[in-house]
Amino acid sequence: MIKNNGEIITLVPDLYVAWHAGISSWKNYNFLNKKSIGIEISNPGHEWIYKKFSNKQISSLLKLSKFLIKKYKVEPKNILGHSDITPDRKKDPGEKFPWKFLAKNKISLWHSLKDEILKKSRMLKIDSKSKEYFLKNLFKIGYSKKIPKNFSKEKYLTLITKAFQRRFRQELINGKIDKECLLISKNLIKKLH
Repeated sequence: MIKNNGEIITLVPDLYVAWHAGISSWKNYNFLNKKSIGIEISNPGHEWIYKKFSNKQISSLLKLSKFLIKKYKVEPKNILGHSDITPDRKKDPGEKFPWKFLAKNKISLWHSLKDEILKKSRMLKIDSKSKEYFLKNLFKIGYSKKIPKNFSKEKYLTLITKAFQRRFRQELINGKIDKECLLISKNLIKKLH
């Protein structure tokens, strides 16, 4: 856990399984507790006046992540947020989390598209075939196809679209698939392959 002042606390030793991810899935993996190390970062969250993460927290996160990446040979594409692996339950780390900055430091995946191109594409409608293509890209990236119980397909697809936006299009999280989302997903697929 990383406190507000940047202090790092080990809550559960690396070798033990914790319940940080809960019911979760990514690619073909389920219940990621056994296959991951969770880093909690102190923040009130979306329900309690979600805040920007402090510079001290991000500095500690960089050091801790680089250490864990080296120790366990983790690829940057496998650094995920709770909202990526449990979009039906979680919003964290959220749209104020510096994914782009972390990617510049080789601690995450980010697209390589210019802001001007993205802004011109924002909220531009696309046809149903392009929306399906976007969703296929999400599944290739790793978002789960498995629809949780008590969710309609439409509701779940909106949730994974919002999770994608919280991660890769942080300025607008509306769950609507537009041309900008499609372009980002295509770019990420190229980077992954």
